[in-house]
Amino acid sequence: MSVIRSAGLRGFRATVAELGGDAEAYARQAGCPTAALDTDDLLVPEEAMATVLELAAADLGCPDLGLRIAARQDLGMLGALALAIQNSATLGDALECTTRYLFVHARSLSLSLEPDPYGTPGVAALRYGVRDGVLEGMEAPPQGTDLSLGFMHRAIGYLVGRPYGLGSVELPHPLLAPLSTYEDFFGVPVKGDRPAALLRVPLSLANRSLGGSNAELRRLALAYLDEQSLRERTDVVGRVRAVVARSLGTALPEIDTVARLLNVHPRTLQRRLRDEGTTFAGIIDTERRGAARRYLTTTDLPLGQVALLLGLSEQSALNRCCRRWWGATPRAVRRGEVAGV
Repeated sequence: MSVIRSAGLRGFRATVAELGGDAEAYARQAGCPTAALDTDDLLVPEEAMATVLELAAADLGCPDLGLRIAARQDLGMLGALALAIQNSATLGDALECTTRYLFVHARSLSLSLEPDPYGTPGVAALRYGVRDGVLEGMEAPPQGTDLSLGFMHRAIGYLVGRPYGLGSVELPHPLLAPLSTYEDFFGVPVKGDRPAALLRVPLSLANRSLGGSNAELRRLALAYLDEQSLRERTDVVGRVRAVVARSLGTALPEIDTVARLLNVHPRTLQRRLRDEGTTFAGIIDTERRGAARRYLTTTDLPLGQVALLLGLSEQSALNRCCRRWWGATPRAVRRGEVAGV
């Protein structure tokens, strides 16, 4: 299940109250904890957060709800990432660390600076979307997309000053509110039903200096974010190992099945395992070796049964594995003739 920090709902309660609605009722209806409306660090299912925005917008007849909430949010909602962003030397540095560490706020979302899709000289596209196909096949929630692009627009203006050269805005869904509402918010032409969510900005924007940055504060923030990144990767490896360990002795799962269990795309799972210096096949081999050691050194189970418990087709496969792992036969391992087993 992909999750997002409840900070993404900052401003929701106040905006809904202003419109005469009941924020807690919408949260309960969407399966979102009501505590998420008043704190930043609860982990909320992304689907629940998207749903609460859509429910409220529809019930209140407020098609620009996402933009209204964005107007109440600020960089502080990003926690340690905000500290790293605000103390970057240039906007390009700020974007780079946002791209790298956005998972701390929302695991599935991405932000990237890409070439302008129309090839306009001197123009780049700041693209908002889903990271590595984590939620592949799911449409981007319209209110959530409006909120996120609105937040990005305001955050850039805060960092480098307004106006910052925004050329146009593109949305991957039909315009929810009148065009004038969008153009009043962004101050530039806005188009709906486009291939991706984009802010089209000057290519030179990445070189804009951010005044008042503190290199030591940025170093500390990045060190904290690196620690979170390490925990995230280690957690993925640990969860894969747990699934494989539970499956030994039955039909071992394919990587696609494990990826579905962990709610990530198979390619994303392969990349994360590779970043940790391992592979799916390597984890299966490691778990088999550990289980084989236990069965051979602590039980008297027949070798054919040990092979079956390891998910191997026959005893000869166990023999081959033991020779590869320890350079010895299973019987030699059982007799304690192999050092270090």
